Amino acid sequence: MGVIQSFCSTWTTAEKERGIMGCCSGRCTLAFICGMQLVSVLERQVIDFLGYQWAPILTNFLHIIVVILGLFGTIQFRPRYVTGYAAWLVVWMTWNVFIICFYLEVGDLSRDSDLVLTFNLSMHRSWWMENGPGCRVTPITPPPSWAPEDHRYISISGCLMDFQFIEVAHSSLQILLALVGFIYACYVVKLISEEEDSFDFIGGFDSYGYQGPQKTSHLQLQPMYMSK
Repeated sequence: MGVIQSFCSTWTTAEKERGIMGCCSGRCTLAFICGMQLVSVLERQVIDFLGYQWAPILTNFLHIIVVILGLFGTIQFRPRYVTGYAAWLVVWMTWNVFIICFYLEVGDLSRDSDLVLTFNLSMHRSWWMENGPGCRVTPITPPPSWAPEDHRYISISGCLMDFQFIEVAHSSLQILLALVGFIYACYVVKLISEEEDSFDFIGGFDSYGYQGPQKTSHLQLQPMYMSK
């Protein structure tokens, strides 16, 4: 509770003039969105590590760093950090749209391709393929002759939801959070800019410099006579 009070005490004058005194203010909401993004992308990072999805792992790592910087800029009144965070969200949304198209096999994309997500380093697929809700994995013996020796050949059945739809749901959640985060990031940058402009108007950054009152001497010069 004390952390929330100390954070809310740093609201800008523009926020207070708008009467936004609750935790639904722009900066507080953006900080909450960043927290939700961190939680969701960390969960996704673990799943991608278990599935050896190297391209999503690298992209998730970059997203984690940018979200942390955006959260720092939100708390510390750093509009450049928030602007960079907003710009990255556009890239992040584009990447997740590509992931959705990849798993839904839009156009010439195929989710069975090893090059796109694993850089052709492994034959692994999404972790949800074998561990989805209700999925039953049955090893097939003997494996076919074309199967690699260090891989098992399995049959998957009984899944309540196919793995590609679970991946699509994850990406859709990321797009939704990124869209809301982008809107609030633009709003926070606008608030900080208005605060800086109002501070300039009242002379916070006087380009002409400040000159203090000059001291006037109360001593009067008297003529001096020297006797011979």
